[in-house]
Amino acid sequence: MYIFDVDYLLRAVRTIYFRGETTAFLDDYKEFPNRTIANGTPQPWPLHEDYNTVAPTQRLEEVHKELETVAYLIIKNDSIWYEAYYDGYGKDSKSNSFSMAKSVVSAALFKAIEEGKIKSLNQKVGDFYPEFSEGLAAKMTVGDLSSMASGLSWDEKYYSPFSIVTRAYFDDNLEKVILGLDVVEEPGKEFKYLSGATELLAMVITKATGQTLSSYVSENFWKPMGMANEALWQVDNMDGIEKAYCCIGSNARDFSRFGKLFLHEGNWNGKQILDSTAVNKMVSPRFDDSPFYGYGWWINNYLGKKMYYMRGHLGQFVIVIPQDDIIITRLGHLKGLQTSDDIHSNDFYVYVDEAYKMMGMMKPEEGEGNSKQMK
Repeated sequence: MYIFDVDYLLRAVRTIYFRGETTAFLDDYKEFPNRTIANGTPQPWPLHEDYNTVAPTQRLEEVHKELETVAYLIIKNDSIWYEAYYDGYGKDSKSNSFSMAKSVVSAALFKAIEEGKIKSLNQKVGDFYPEFSEGLAAKMTVGDLSSMASGLSWDEKYYSPFSIVTRAYFDDNLEKVILGLDVVEEPGKEFKYLSGATELLAMVITKATGQTLSSYVSENFWKPMGMANEALWQVDNMDGIEKAYCCIGSNARDFSRFGKLFLHEGNWNGKQILDSTAVNKMVSPRFDDSPFYGYGWWINNYLGKKMYYMRGHLGQFVIVIPQDDIIITRLGHLKGLQTSDDIHSNDFYVYVDEAYKMMGMMKPEEGEGNSKQMK
């Protein structure tokens, strides 16, 4: 392993493969070093007057069982309307955010721009890391990183032990891995989902702000948003950097707060935490031929409504539906089927459809064309 420069697999074998897992799993934060995202004074979620008075649909319960859901919340008009937990999890149970963290990192980018610590979305990455100052790399901007248009040499083969994303997950010198990447396509031209882009973006934010990513997110989001619990962000080593493209250990209620923040265009209970123009930019497509992604957030126009959401590797969702003041959060062990025909996995539709049916906002037969094919 050392001869062929794959010694990171020793950690992979110890933390993942010896446990019978084939990829990162929901509670793997316990197997890695972490940095704390400190919270401040908790601001409890209000419970809706109809809290948990409606039973879940049979279809929803079937999918929860099939995909091993651990948390499912429906938040209506800023109050928890329904919540359920499974497999021993509860409202304070931590689990891995996976790529929902990308939405948090992009929010941190826009906050750093708002504070003047980064000039704009058009500031060159090479201003912070000279390694990206020549050739195609010289064109790469922080906005390209956030919108997944970096052109970096990367692959997203989560189940391959020899892929770059697997190396990044287990290597104890993540910065070296990222700075060793090449820019192989012209940045800023088209969407291509690459976790390495988010990691490089986080490194830029850290350098620009002079704070660890965990500290910056704590100061600007975790504390002012009244998170109920501190969170944990996996790091490559105890003195290293956050695995920023993934790996925030938190709970469903606290993850949902980002949904509330974006639902209210950056305003949190009367205080503008993030500029509204930044929020609208993040949840709007950058490229016409990729209408499903903005800056760190996924977008879907469904049921005649604009929906945008945070998404993680194993079916983690925080779905925001501004038209109806609804947030739907789901955490679990498995993700539904995603095909080449639809970039939105089919469990997304189930979580939305069945929530609307529970709230009496959809007829039982509606939405079935999108959600019935589960594997």
